[in-house]
Amino acid sequence: MSRPLLPSVLALATLALPMSGPAHAAEPQRVAAAGAAETRAWEARIEGLVRAGGLVLRTVRDDTLMPDRQHARYAQLYQGVPVVGGDLVAQVSGADVVSVFGTLYDGIDIDAAPAFGADHAVEIISRLSGQPLGHRPDLVVLPQAGGGFALVYTLPVFTEADRIVYSIDARTGAVVEARSEVQTQSAVGHGRGVLGDDKKMSVRAAGGQFLGDDLLRPPRLETFDFKGSFDRLILFLNGVVTLGDSDLAADADNDWTDGPAVDAHTYSGYTYDYYFKRFGRRGLDGNNLRIRALVHGVRLEDYARYGPDTVNLFFANAFYAGNGIIFFGEGLPAGVTLGGQGFRAFAGGLDVVTHELTHGVTQFTSGLGGQGEPGALNESFSDMMGTSAEFFFQPAGNGPLKADYLLGEDITMPGAVRSMENPGLYGHPDHYRTRYLGPLDAGGVHRNCGISNQVYYLAIEGGTNRTSGLSVQGVGPANREQIEKVMYRAFTLMMPSAANFQVARAVTVQSARDLYGANSPAERALIQAWTAVGVE
Repeated sequence: MSRPLLPSVLALATLALPMSGPAHAAEPQRVAAAGAAETRAWEARIEGLVRAGGLVLRTVRDDTLMPDRQHARYAQLYQGVPVVGGDLVAQVSGADVVSVFGTLYDGIDIDAAPAFGADHAVEIISRLSGQPLGHRPDLVVLPQAGGGFALVYTLPVFTEADRIVYSIDARTGAVVEARSEVQTQSAVGHGRGVLGDDKKMSVRAAGGQFLGDDLLRPPRLETFDFKGSFDRLILFLNGVVTLGDSDLAADADNDWTDGPAVDAHTYSGYTYDYYFKRFGRRGLDGNNLRIRALVHGVRLEDYARYGPDTVNLFFANAFYAGNGIIFFGEGLPAGVTLGGQGFRAFAGGLDVVTHELTHGVTQFTSGLGGQGEPGALNESFSDMMGTSAEFFFQPAGNGPLKADYLLGEDITMPGAVRSMENPGLYGHPDHYRTRYLGPLDAGGVHRNCGISNQVYYLAIEGGTNRTSGLSVQGVGPANREQIEKVMYRAFTLMMPSAANFQVARAVTVQSARDLYGANSPAERALIQAWTAVGVE
């Protein structure tokens, strides 16, 4: 870097947010600063918080879409411990701060010294979950929905029916939270996918056979076949066992007929290619992180052995398990439906694969939360990129292997999982005033994503929101790339981890203004689209 980010050395400790005082409801301070006076004030404020130990610089990312820009992401600390959801993202151009978006928590007043170590926390969580564990927990300050803050050890655990994020009080060992959180949904060979279509596969020859190990792209892209060993799958997901060459999907003659393995492998590569060719991004973490796709974790013929929770998670589902690991369910047996719909193997949908891997991009960028409005935005960004990958690789149209604004249509029978053009088609809101406010689905993350999905559709295609009746002039399909770049840049470089829909509006409009100019068609389309869905 040619200059330190946010270099102000003004002694402005009095401007720093107080980090102590009486505990109160954990209401965050939302930051959305884009004007010159606002950004100058926040530049000084950030400098003071860094000096006081209330913020720490975590990453500085070059903007691949605007070479003169960088984005600095700061994490909030309390006595050296990260605060969940507390972060700021500053966009810098030369000597100027262009924008600051983020969330900070005030009034934290707890003992930040744990009463026991991480090993004991693992023992507690293992006992609670009934699972052997090989991963280590994180020590964090957790804002409480009912008020106040707690010092906790947090660790996600896979069970036979769920992925549960345990948060254990680091002073008492009591369970503060146990939250269900699943982010669903070289040689060259030849294979047939789930839909019977022909694909080329980048694989590795070894020991007289061919393995699902892509050596042509910069990162390691591997596809592992669990051959229906559900117990081994759970042990791997919880960090107890490791995988080797013997676990890779394999074929004797390089003419692959295992559709889920073929599609998981090739579509993981397509997703990498889309991100690199469209945005200059090198993999999930921007540094070519290894991607591991997991198939056949259960046997379709064993469907009747499992309860509904296991079926929902490991059969009729796909999910991102963190750190480049993605799991694809088998689908459902012929004649079996959930909510009136049957499901093919989930690896058979390009939008499904890109959706789940985009959760990995989010993990390494904005870190949007998994609940409430941040969780809905997280899901929506994955929907946007899944749809964008379809339009990048597939012809537009209706039917199998065609690009459209439906999600999961290639693996769902009949219909799809979600519609961006008409979210209400599948019972999802298209307007902020009709958003779901209940406790199910982590606060409606797979429902309320319909609101920002509608923004994406309207910003490109234009049209009228069915609830508000307001019309939007989109940029048009020929300029689809503009909205893709606006959303990618906003969600990866500028969005804070606890963003709500109002912050998302401000961030995406700023991204459009940065890329294409004030009052550009892209900026106008985003402003009109957010207004049409009731987000001001």
